[in-house]
Amino acid sequence: MTSRIPRDSRLRLVRPRPLAAAPRAVNQRRPRRPAPRPPEGTPAPAELAGMARTGLAGAARVARWADAALGPGRAGATADGKATLSDATAERAAAELGLSAAQIRADWDTARLAGLIEVHGDSARPGWRLRAWDRDDSAVLRGWVALFDAWSLACPEPDGHEPAAVAEVVSAMPQVLSFLQLSAGPVPVEQLLDLLQQRVTELRTERCEVAYEPGTGQPAGTPRPADPAPAEDAPLAPLLDWALRALASVGALTYGDGQATLTPLGSWAVWVKLEQICVAAQSPAGNIEQSAEDMLRGCAQLRPNAARAEYRAWLAARPVGSAVTELIGAARGDDALLRGLAFEALRVVGAPAEPDVRAVVDEPALRPYALLWLAEHDGIDPEDAHEVLTREEATWLWVDTAAAVADHGEAPMLVRHLESAVQPTVPQLLDEVRAVGHPRTVQVLVALAAAHPDPALAKAVRRAAFQVHTGG
Repeated sequence: MTSRIPRDSRLRLVRPRPLAAAPRAVNQRRPRRPAPRPPEGTPAPAELAGMARTGLAGAARVARWADAALGPGRAGATADGKATLSDATAERAAAELGLSAAQIRADWDTARLAGLIEVHGDSARPGWRLRAWDRDDSAVLRGWVALFDAWSLACPEPDGHEPAAVAEVVSAMPQVLSFLQLSAGPVPVEQLLDLLQQRVTELRTERCEVAYEPGTGQPAGTPRPADPAPAEDAPLAPLLDWALRALASVGALTYGDGQATLTPLGSWAVWVKLEQICVAAQSPAGNIEQSAEDMLRGCAQLRPNAARAEYRAWLAARPVGSAVTELIGAARGDDALLRGLAFEALRVVGAPAEPDVRAVVDEPALRPYALLWLAEHDGIDPEDAHEVLTREEATWLWVDTAAAVADHGEAPMLVRHLESAVQPTVPQLLDEVRAVGHPRTVQVLVALAAAHPDPALAKAVRRAAFQVHTGG
């Protein structure tokens, strides 16, 4: 047992393979897939980045103003704790930049969605993309894609629609966008509405839902079996109009005269996401259609880089909001391995996941993971992020990670896990583990006692397990 904390103390929850298997694994590795080329006519990355800079010029201007006026040590950026610009700050920015307060608010919201501004409490600071805005085309494109992914937040949905219907349209829009990308030109809105209706019907069928005629107790179409028109056609038209207007507002498409056309940026972004999905479908894991829990289980045996590639592809096939909700739901389960992997996947999501991660900070099972995620998101080096945890939180996380190893790892790995504890001695570790109240404490201590080669230490650990079991 040592008090030295290794430079990378985070446990790699991947089953180690015997050395003898390494050459065989190398020989069986698939040949590297050649880098795909975007469709003919797609502008070069530098040109696409120029388009993104032009479209986000107002957001970047407000972000730079916020950097100078609302930086660290200066409060007053927001008034409600939800990143909404306060009235006084909006009026001040409008006066200094020569814009209306409404335009300032719109550019502020766009900057937040694109990752140009990060709000913490009532203060704001520039995101890393703003620092690289003028010199790094990839940072600009990532910022625009983040805005594109958050299109449903860019414009409020129309009033009078059930949240479930709005969620269905958001879930169905990737297929509509894919059709627009493959069409490579203007598409009539009537055709898009038909496609949207088909996709929404598929989603309802997957949930085994039956659509009912308004004002009746009969399933849709029961009185007229030959009539194929679903009852939901009418309410989807205004929601499609909202979705197309929101996508137009972020620069993904043009919309007017009864038709929609993807912009070069929108076409490129949809192609990138389709390519990510294709890569996942061709990968050995192929978890693209799985639930979050099954996807995480499928990634448990992958190396970190391969797992992150699976996370990206899985996320690309889903609206970011529902994907984050599903990952956090998986983290709330009983499997500690999935808890750790879920937060690794949330690291791939990045800024859009921040509100949901902050919302679970008060849940004891998720708190240490959420605090580490937020610390890294705030720019703290991952090697130093553990310092944000209290001693009790670090001990709870040690037990939870040990439970993952006990369930899915091997005995030597559990013994090595002792080195990552913050306590300098085994007796101190056992005292604090007994006090932390983790529901898996007994199982972890029993597994550690069975795995440890030192008989005296194993006996002490077994005694601690018995004391926890009997309430002593």
